[in-house]
Amino acid sequence: MPLRELFPPIEPYAKGMLKVDDLHTLYWEECGNPDGLPVVFLHGGPGAGSLPVHRRFFDPAVWRIVIFDQRGAGRSTPLGEMQRNTTDLLITDIETLRHTRRIDRWFVLGGSWGSTLALAYAEKHPERCFGLVLRGICLLRQSEIDWFLYGLRNVFPEVWSRFAGFIAPTLRHDLLGAYLNIFSGPDDALKREAVRLWLQYETTCSTLLPAPETMQQTIENDQRSAMPILEAHYFKNNLFTPEDKLLKDVGRIRRIPAVIIQGRYDMVCPIVTADELHRHWPEAEYRVIPNAGHSALEPGIRSALIEAMEKFKGIAG
Repeated sequence: MPLRELFPPIEPYAKGMLKVDDLHTLYWEECGNPDGLPVVFLHGGPGAGSLPVHRRFFDPAVWRIVIFDQRGAGRSTPLGEMQRNTTDLLITDIETLRHTRRIDRWFVLGGSWGSTLALAYAEKHPERCFGLVLRGICLLRQSEIDWFLYGLRNVFPEVWSRFAGFIAPTLRHDLLGAYLNIFSGPDDALKREAVRLWLQYETTCSTLLPAPETMQQTIENDQRSAMPILEAHYFKNNLFTPEDKLLKDVGRIRRIPAVIIQGRYDMVCPIVTADELHRHWPEAEYRVIPNAGHSALEPGIRSALIEAMEKFKGIAG
């Protein structure tokens, strides 16, 4: 079967800023068909923000595409803000946006951290979800964080050495704490360099084959500067209790049509997590992309995401 290509570039027909409390204001936009099937896109990170390319996973003639930047991310303000930034509050924000846009139910697509948030949202509000498409599964467990911070050196030793080498040897046993202290500290130049190195580390490890142009664009994107800060914040402060809560609560969503898409060689969110989720949720379609890593824009994963949304066209009719 030939790989599916992204739909042509499209501009929003509506957009705005949604104030969710006295600190945070969220950017949102709608594209595609205003009378179409509603779908909400949940970006990764935490803190990565949305990009124009994310609109292109959906057929604009069919889908009412709702995209927003989560607290502290992308075009939401204040950028990189850690205060009042938790998973539960992000779930509340999704519901606030749904109410504001006068949508009763919608499809949910989320990748990486977006898959975590999509699962948490659906398990809390299953009645609001027509279907789920989840990519690069992350359950935000300590083992996954430890892999990101230390395990990746087994596959990308030279990249990890640059990432860890920025931290004093006496502090490298707690890379997360050390980076978080820099991100929270007063030295802006040190913070910028820490952000650059974290982005370089994660982006390099995100694709099966080297993608230097993508990496450079990511590092130079000012809005992406929030991602390392909010990732460190979430890794430290927002683990689920109990740690396997998302797996324990899968029973709440097993009747919702779902597709799990996972790159075989995903180093950022290794396949073992997606496999575990599918064993808890055998009703979900599980697609392993044999020649892909983590990035949503790798050809096989991109094509699988588009194909999943194409299959979902008839569900809400």
